[in-house]
Amino acid sequence: MSAWLVFLIVAILFFIAEIYTPAMFFLNFALASVVCALLGIFTENYNVLVPIFTVLSILFILFLRPLLNINPKADKEHEFESQYIGKTATATTDINAFSGRLKVYDEDWEARTLSEDAPEIKKGAKVTITRHNDLTMFVQKPEKKGKK
Repeated sequence: MSAWLVFLIVAILFFIAEIYTPAMFFLNFALASVVCALLGIFTENYNVLVPIFTVLSILFILFLRPLLNINPKADKEHEFESQYIGKTATATTDINAFSGRLKVYDEDWEARTLSEDAPEIKKGAKVTITRHNDLTMFVQKPEKKGKK
């Protein structure tokens, strides 16, 4: 079988794999396979084509994948403006950095303290919502006014 045909079949298989995965990973191999299929028209030497495929795959992964990344802000925490930020709520369970519940506007929400070293907030305590991330409220004890 001709080298160009082998690499064309491999490219089609990688394109199909890319369709079923949202990672933009197999597309790099598919593009490297297409380039090798074009080069395979001129040479049948697999000792040349396989290293070219390997080098192109690595280069496409390193340089092309970041450009094709659909959601460049995926590593950032998903936060948004919320009507709850700054509001006072009541802890319905003990709240720490890993678990807790609170009630605000007669709604029950998952709650966490802002950091792992923050003191645990006891059940029934009033808390201030400082951050709202998806379905989790991040809280702290309200600052006492008038004391310095």
